[in-house]
Amino acid sequence: MNFTKLLRPIFAKRLSQIDRYADYGDIIQQTTLRSLLQKAKGTEWGKKFKFNEISSYQSFAETVPINDYEALKPYIERTMKGEQNILWPTPIRHFAKSSGTTNDKSKFIPVSAEALRDCHYQGGADCVALYLRENPESRLFSGKGLILGGSQAQNPFGNTYCGDLSAILIQNINPLINLIRVPSKKIALMSEWDSKLEAIANSTIGSNVTNLSGVPSWFLVLLKHILKKSGKQNISEIWPNLEVFFHGGICFEPYREQYYEIISNPGMHYVETYNASEGFFATQNDLSVPGMLLLIDLGIFYEFIPLGGNSEQAIPIWEVEAGKNYEIVITTNGGLWRYRLGDTAKVISTKPLKISISGRTKHYINAFGEELMVDNAEQAIARTCAQTGASVLNYTAAPVYMTDHNKGRHQWLIEFGEQPASVEEFAQKLDQNLQCLNSDYEAKRFKSIALECLEIIPAQKGIFDAWLRDHNKLGGQHKIPRLYNRRDIIEDILRYNR
Repeated sequence: MNFTKLLRPIFAKRLSQIDRYADYGDIIQQTTLRSLLQKAKGTEWGKKFKFNEISSYQSFAETVPINDYEALKPYIERTMKGEQNILWPTPIRHFAKSSGTTNDKSKFIPVSAEALRDCHYQGGADCVALYLRENPESRLFSGKGLILGGSQAQNPFGNTYCGDLSAILIQNINPLINLIRVPSKKIALMSEWDSKLEAIANSTIGSNVTNLSGVPSWFLVLLKHILKKSGKQNISEIWPNLEVFFHGGICFEPYREQYYEIISNPGMHYVETYNASEGFFATQNDLSVPGMLLLIDLGIFYEFIPLGGNSEQAIPIWEVEAGKNYEIVITTNGGLWRYRLGDTAKVISTKPLKISISGRTKHYINAFGEELMVDNAEQAIARTCAQTGASVLNYTAAPVYMTDHNKGRHQWLIEFGEQPASVEEFAQKLDQNLQCLNSDYEAKRFKSIALECLEIIPAQKGIFDAWLRDHNKLGGQHKIPRLYNRRDIIEDILRYNR
């Protein structure tokens, strides 16, 4: 039965509020900030920084410092041990275990009831509402959604739980939603990736799946496994009504052609989303143009630090400029106050505010002044694959520093899905595409004076998965660090290639 026509008006009601972003974005965000401060004024953090005396954004910025995870970590750890009303007034029982690390330890992000209801779930609903508006003929709710998530485990401190955000969302979702999603909660929360992969395949091959939600790299592994298991050549043979993939977590471009090859449905759509352990931030609202709409009324107040400027000077959304790159700072309804998210974004437009993710503050290469960001790398790989007929499953890159006898270069460890006819040619074209996309890289490559052509080391099949498995990060929302200014990660993974 197709419930789409029945549910469409319910989702459409939200669109009038979202459409206010363009003209009233500053008012919406100022209201959000006042609400957060009022709600948390009685917490330990609120009393420490005298939230009851803060009357404007300016006084908020002057009073509350910008924080990284290490600054908030002692307060979060106390909350995990059972103390409450520290960063946020309502009880916090769930903590999202982030794949990002600080000092080589996982981050645990507090997830309040408000964050679940008003941000994560509402953000997902907004994503659907905007997609349905873009696609009047959609039959999204004629079948089920396949969500690929992580696992949840009890916290050793007692009555709190930690795990991947996706697992927390599945664990706490309205039971009615389980009627329109697969796999079952039991399978979705399995912790061992290989067993989960098989169980998901077995339980979904016979289902009428209309939509997918998850990380492109992991979903590609699952879909190829389902094809192999079913003996089919194309996913559209298994799920003929599949119409949309809501993807996020990593850039989709290096995987786009591979999805086109295994999903032949001409009406298939790909919707980029930006959701993390800390919140649901943005979604693509116009599939014909790049960029994601920042969802500014979900209980998160946004600030932006201009890249290349004062690292402690943030500005609100009404002061950002189109075309510029910023580090994102958030204040949330989960108790993160002026928190450096670790992501960088390029502003596409300001009314409404649309962004594209340009990288991570720690995931870049700037060993020779080239300032190579992840978005440059992803676009260059996509172009190079199109030029050579190759496909890339996974990669990481790091600098090789100058010595007395050699100039510096970038070293790329790449696991190919489809091997190029010539790795050397692939390296040359990738290098050329990076120069086209990044003027700083081009300048350093001029006549190879400061930087030689990049080097590619083909990775043996499965070594990235092996590295993730050995670091307890296989499956779910975990990702390979793409660019790193140091060599420790690439050296560690290279051990698996020998």
